[in-house]
Amino acid sequence: MESSTARGNWSGRVGFVLAAAGSAIGLGNIWMFPYRAGQYGGAAFVLVYLGAVVLVGLPLLNSEILLGRATRRNPVGALRLLSPGTGWPVVGWLGVIAGFVILSYYGVVAGWALDYTWMAVSGQLFSSTSGSMSGAFEKLVANGPRQVLWQGLFMLATIFIVSRGVEQGIERTGKILMPLLFGIVLVLLGYSLTSEGVERGLDFFMRPRFSELGWEGALAALGQAFFSLSLGMGAMITYGSYLGEDESLPGSVAMIAVADTALAILAGLVIFPLVFTFNLEPSAGPGLVFITLPQAFAMMPAPAFLASLFFLLLIFAALTSAVSLLEVAVAFLVDEFKLPRVTASVGAGAIIFCLGLPSALSEGFLDHVDALASNWLLPVGGLCTALFVGWSLDRAAARKFYSAGGSGRGFELFHFCIKYLAPVAVGVILLQNTWPAISGLFAG
Repeated sequence: MESSTARGNWSGRVGFVLAAAGSAIGLGNIWMFPYRAGQYGGAAFVLVYLGAVVLVGLPLLNSEILLGRATRRNPVGALRLLSPGTGWPVVGWLGVIAGFVILSYYGVVAGWALDYTWMAVSGQLFSSTSGSMSGAFEKLVANGPRQVLWQGLFMLATIFIVSRGVEQGIERTGKILMPLLFGIVLVLLGYSLTSEGVERGLDFFMRPRFSELGWEGALAALGQAFFSLSLGMGAMITYGSYLGEDESLPGSVAMIAVADTALAILAGLVIFPLVFTFNLEPSAGPGLVFITLPQAFAMMPAPAFLASLFFLLLIFAALTSAVSLLEVAVAFLVDEFKLPRVTASVGAGAIIFCLGLPSALSEGFLDHVDALASNWLLPVGGLCTALFVGWSLDRAAARKFYSAGGSGRGFELFHFCIKYLAPVAVGVILLQNTWPAISGLFAG
């Protein structure tokens, strides 16, 4: 077994929490969470989401981190060490594969944010009427070489950070970018809360409308809680493998979840008052951040400044998540093949960049790859993690791993949730995602 010094360690709890929170906080916090909350009953959605975080998200997050900390290994090595001679390491392979797949198209989307930041800073974004924002975005996604350029620049930044190591690269980046990220949100929030549409925007986002929630909204909240915490992709197992045994696991996990949830709610408080101030459509996904919000910025004082801040926010959120995804692959190559970190970082990053080229060059390909990761790889990985910790891992070992660095308070609730609630909840997500295909087979 390699020494922890050779693999790297977090300098302490603060470094770990900031890095792990950065992994959890991504583009989905900024465009998907606010939209879904508005679509499914505002605060009604938020309340279900918070319940799902506590009962499903936190137990799974605890499980992944404790597996990494107990073994000091990547996802494949962790499960091989804890359950030798079984098929459980396949779950770790799913995490490594998910990291490759997700980052391949995530880099393309992050490239859009880089492109828009450049256009905002250079004045190109608002050089014509705001009504052309839709056309500008369509022009970008239809320009393959332009997307490849920005994707490549983003991947170079990600590779550089990961190649620097755990403490000097990943942790230092988290300590810089996470405060900046929240600082930018607070600046934008100040503008948003003084806009004319603040009352309508806050009502749309934060007033509980349980009649609009429904079963579909509850499942959306459950899925949002699962995906928002970077579960099922091996990132938290990897980050946990660099955590010292003297750090309290439940406390650190709670701080990660609080930071992730706070950013998502703050993003909604920023977005919807602006959308309603200018009577725009709060559309989902890329349309919200690359079409709707630029239209709002164009009608405000200092549009280039506000747009630059917002797209820097997207870049920082994307970069902290991308670093964790690449680190899954790098830790695997370092642990299993004894490659130097720089070699592993450059090699894995180059492969991921090439895998992302179809998403940049072929319209519609990105959506298919995203569906593969979101609907299959991540739920299956999360479900298997819950089953392993709840049913396969010895209860005494689970208690020991959970309690290291603390009193072990809350273990009984944790174990109940990971053994019963989490498998059912993630299984429901998986069934919801795959039911159309299953029903289609029976119909055929």
